[in-house]
Amino acid sequence: MKTDSLYQKLINGNKKYAMEKRFDDPEYFKTLSLGQKPDYLWIGCSDSRVPANEVTGTQSGEIFVHRNIANVVIHTDFNVMSVLDYAVNVLKVKHIIVCGHYGCGGVRAALTNNMYGFVDSWLRHIKDVYHLHQSELNAIMDEDKRADRLTELNVIEQVRNLAQTKIVQNAWHNKQALQLHAWVYGLNNGLITELKHILDNTADIDSIYRYEF
Repeated sequence: MKTDSLYQKLINGNKKYAMEKRFDDPEYFKTLSLGQKPDYLWIGCSDSRVPANEVTGTQSGEIFVHRNIANVVIHTDFNVMSVLDYAVNVLKVKHIIVCGHYGCGGVRAALTNNMYGFVDSWLRHIKDVYHLHQSELNAIMDEDKRADRLTELNVIEQVRNLAQTKIVQNAWHNKQALQLHAWVYGLNNGLITELKHILDNTADIDSIYRYEF
């Protein structure tokens, strides 16, 4: 397929999408344009095989989405913090989901000593997760299983990072209903595995990370 044909595929797909939506509901786009009120913030991997709406069976407007390589939550990343602030304080989401996936290229790259370029600085955060759990991970001889376990541990640590933010803790302080969830998606079966959830700032947060309000 030529490059221009690859590009045109997207335009044609959009026309088909819009036509089908209007056929099913003539008011669909008018309703959608009036605003969004999602109950969920999805922090997922940039991997093209894990689209939030598709794997959860939800529609446009139901999930607010942020994606980056290996679904990392870093307190100095203004991008993810801005998304988090808007989702929690403006949209008032009730659930924040960090969703990784088995077979994640970022996690696998972080397990090596190879240099990949600019992304190495980003992968360093996953290496830090490995460092925290190296005894457990080094005991896993199978490379695929070790990568799967690091994927799980990475998601759990990113949920902890969320819980340590002032944005999330302030929401809990103000009695805002907000739950944090750690998920992993299976590319080989299409199923989500729930690993962990945090309901408030009394759970699983070291005292040094707790703010006084």
